[in-house]
Order: sequence, then structure tokens, then C-alpha cells
Amino acid sequence: MSTVITESGALATLCDRLSSADFITVDTEFLRDSTYYAKLCLVQLAGPDEAAVIDTLAPGIDLTPLYALLNDAPPVKVFHSARQDIEIIVALTGRVPQPLFDTQIAAMVCGFGDSVGYEKLVSALTDGRIDKTSRFTDWSRRPLTDKQIAYALADVTWLRPIYDTLERTLVERGRHGWLDEEMAILTDPATYRTDPDEAWRRIRARSGDRKFLAVLRAVAAWREREAQARDVPRARVLKDDSLLEIAARQPKSVEDLNRLRGVHQGMVRGRVGEDLVAAVRTALASPPDDWPHLPRRPDLPKGLGPTVDLLRVLLKLKAEIHHVAPKMIASGDDLDLLAADDRADVPALHGWRRDVFGEDALRLKHGEIALSVHDGEIRLTRLPGDGSA
Repeated sequence: MSTVITESGALATLCDRLSSADFITVDTEFLRDSTYYAKLCLVQLAGPDEAAVIDTLAPGIDLTPLYALLNDAPPVKVFHSARQDIEIIVALTGRVPQPLFDTQIAAMVCGFGDSVGYEKLVSALTDGRIDKTSRFTDWSRRPLTDKQIAYALADVTWLRPIYDTLERTLVERGRHGWLDEEMAILTDPATYRTDPDEAWRRIRARSGDRKFLAVLRAVAAWREREAQARDVPRARVLKDDSLLEIAARQPKSVEDLNRLRGVHQGMVRGRVGEDLVAAVRTALASPPDDWPHLPRRPDLPKGLGPTVDLLRVLLKLKAEIHHVAPKMIASGDDLDLLAADDRADVPALHGWRRDVFGEDALRLKHGEIALSVHDGEIRLTRLPGDGSA
């Protein structure tokens, strides 16, 4: 059974029924082209026996039962690539849905590759196929077409068998603990808080000069607050290139600001120009010890290339043996650090990753095990003197 919910009573009845389910699958459709905050247009829900599209823009609809279902009710809330959906829910309710299950993360833990897409999972686990022609539709326009509704429902109905399969695989392989580690960031409310003073980190800086970064931090924070207050995209206030130009030139007056290349007079007329110049002055007047700096990459010894290459082969082998995406175990930077230091603070040397890969990575570094080829396959060989056998 599927339907479109446009009325408060029907929504409350639906949420009451779904609150007793073991799990519900969830997706959202939203617009963000002309606003800072996403405009929620639809929420799709599916339980074991029914699915519905909730028209969040329907006049007078009370979404309180929906928020209670997502945040307070017992069913596991199943999303695919949940971060944007959860960001919207947190913005509206201040809370992260609990308990939470992300099928993209679970698929990586179960060996389906890095950041596997929903369409690929549908094909791999259900032999189904999704019509994606409505992907870039304007979800704020009403009435919704049958094609739009079918597309929206597919994003939660196919999610049911995907969840069943992944949940069963996690249980069979004893990997729920692995999944819990990976879900920690997604379930942390701090993940979805936007700190204007940290907005500069999203911008690709041209320089590591700390005075430059101090000004960039100040003007980026001003832009973030301005975009939030006006509910418009950041670039609608001022583009990244303009912020970088201001940080490099550090104008002391509105006249200086107006002379900068890439900063149009129309952008900075009146209050905007005065606010930007004030932000620059405040940054330059702050104590140098308070100026930010880019994180420094550790100075690694030369000649690590062959060791890193061996670790990369081992990583691929271990990922195949354990049916988990290599990216879940270690990144390229992690391999560099691990090649340089047995005590590197990298995920590969902690928790399940150490058991799966880290211990043998250290053994490989120290000549206790070797990689060899047998009948075209890479194998691990324990060498004499290795006490781990």
C-alpha cells in the first residue's frame, strides 16, 4: 500500500502504525539552489507493508508526529547516504534520528566498495532498476506527477530488501561493532552544527601565511552569518574568490575594497562593504598567537615509496579476504604515516582495523611476513622467526 499524505490526521495515523515496526526506511526530497537552509519538500517513509510520501509543503500539515517517529520511536531508521537528510532533520528538530542505520556505510563494511551508490546497491542486491529521470525535478512544484511520486517511493521501497540483506550479512560476519564505529560521526549532533568561525576551512587557501588566514577566517565567518541571516547560498553573498582576494590584499577602507579585482562595487556597497572592512581590521588587530594555521603534514622520511607500495598491496589483499572496502581500513595518507612510524595515530592501528590489517602491516614492515604470488594470486607467507604463528 502506498499513498501521498497531505493532511495532519492521516500523517498522525501513519506514524502511529509505523511506530511499532522493527524498522522504517526514510528518504527526503529538498531544494537548496536559492537558499542557505535546505527547503524540505517531501519525506518518504516505508515500513514492512506500506509506503507513503509525505507532502511537507501541504498547507496546514502538522509534522510533529513525523518528528516524533524519527527521533523518539523505537524502529530503526534506515537511510542511504544519510548525511544530507539528517542535516535537514537536525535543522528542523535539533536532534539526530535514533536508532540509525546507513546502508551506504553498511555496504562498505560488507565489501560493496567505497561510497557505493543507491542505484548500484539496488541492482546488486535486488536485481531491480530505478528510473532516475526525475532526479533533478523541482520538488517544490505542485501538483506532484505520478512519475515523481513513483520515483520518490522507489527510494524507500527498494531500501527495505537492501536493509534486510545488509543486516543479515552484518550478523553473519559479526560486524555490527564495525558498523557502530563508522556510524559514530553520523550520529553525533556536532557533525551538523555550522560554526561560522570554522567556515574558512571549506575554502581552498592560496597561502599558509597566518595573517592571510586570519583575515580569511574573519571574512568567511562574516559571509556565513550573512548567508544564514538572509537564507541565501554563500556564493550569493560573496564568492570564494572574492574572499581570497580580500584576505590577500587586506583592504583598510571601503575605497580600498572597491579597487580589488574580483570584488564588484555592487557587492560591497553600503553596509556590506563597511562590515567587510571592519572584519579585516578586527582580524589584523587580533594577537598573532590567535591567528589560525593550516594543519602541517608530518615531514616523512625519504625512501618510503617501496614500503607504501607493499602496504597498499597488503591492504587490497586484506580488503578482498575480509570483504570490506579498502577505504574503510586505511587511506593513502594513513599508509604513508604507517610506513614511517609503527605508532602512527591512524585508524588502521586501532580497533577492528588493527585486527584485520594493522598487525600484519607492521609484520610486513619488519620482515616477519612476505607477499608472494601463487597461481596468479597474492598470498601472505609467514617467515621463519615470526612468533605470531
